Amino acid sequence: MRLWYPSLQEVKEVFRCLGAYNPALYPHGPFQHSSRALESEASLGCWEPQDPPQEVALDIKLSYIYRFLILCFLVQPTSYTDASILGLMELLCRAGLDVGLRLLPKTDLQQLLLLLLENIQEWPGKLQPLCCALSWVSDHHHNLLTLVQFFLDATPRGRQLRSQLSLMVIARMLGQQESLPLWGEKTQLALLSQLLSLMRPSSLRQCLGSETLPSSPGQQSKASAELDHKVCYLCHSLLTLAGVVVSSQDITPDQWGELQLLCMQLDRHISTHIRESPQAMHRTKLKDLATQTYIRWQDLLAHCQPQGQYFSPWKDI
Repeated sequence: MRLWYPSLQEVKEVFRCLGAYNPALYPHGPFQHSSRALESEASLGCWEPQDPPQEVALDIKLSYIYRFLILCFLVQPTSYTDASILGLMELLCRAGLDVGLRLLPKTDLQQLLLLLLENIQEWPGKLQPLCCALSWVSDHHHNLLTLVQFFLDATPRGRQLRSQLSLMVIARMLGQQESLPLWGEKTQLALLSQLLSLMRPSSLRQCLGSETLPSSPGQQSKASAELDHKVCYLCHSLLTLAGVVVSSQDITPDQWGELQLLCMQLDRHISTHIRESPQAMHRTKLKDLATQTYIRWQDLLAHCQPQGQYFSPWKDI
């Protein structure tokens, strides 16, 4: 007896029936990004605005869809091609970023994405196209950080995807996606070290503040405060992603020097450039994250230190 399972196009049609209006759900082909710009950064979801009860109902319907797809992949794991799996993962990630569902748990979605990831046959060959597709799901750094968090670090593939996707998102947000050899011979820690130097708040401020400020002094002060908040917000997301890159690595003694350089870069380019103020609590929040990240990386340094670096009181006795 042959069991029925929905095709990618049928899943898209179900999402459309649930109210999806985003044209990105129907690209001209897999991983083509020409029509993926969302209409508004203020509303980055795939669904029309709904009242809270309807949002809960939508979450329940999506949960049923996720569980049914989990069942399909458990019963017939080879029924979908790699291309269909990648397209389905992109579709699910877009749906998961719906602004109306932001406060609801994503357990079923995370389990489904983990199962899809483990069912990709050509691995790690499909890692690059998957990361390229997912890194363009949204134009906002907050959404891209949330997308990375959809993928659990419970398996080696999950950690590999989280690390590489985080690196690609950082590079994209800093405008370095084309110039850096993200898929070259350099290690991810070495690439992250190059990107970390570009995450300095003053550098981000120059990138975000390219527009002309208002002529009125009062408006200038307000615009400057808003820009400062945007800079810290972006830097916070980028630094969180940098932490994902490092935490997803199996740090070896050979990488001790690269991690040590990362700690130096973090302190030099970010921590020392954050001036806390009672009127700007977002700076304090960013400073706290930088401090916590530095402590975690220093702890990793202590655990992966090469044997030759340890002091031995019994040496030469």
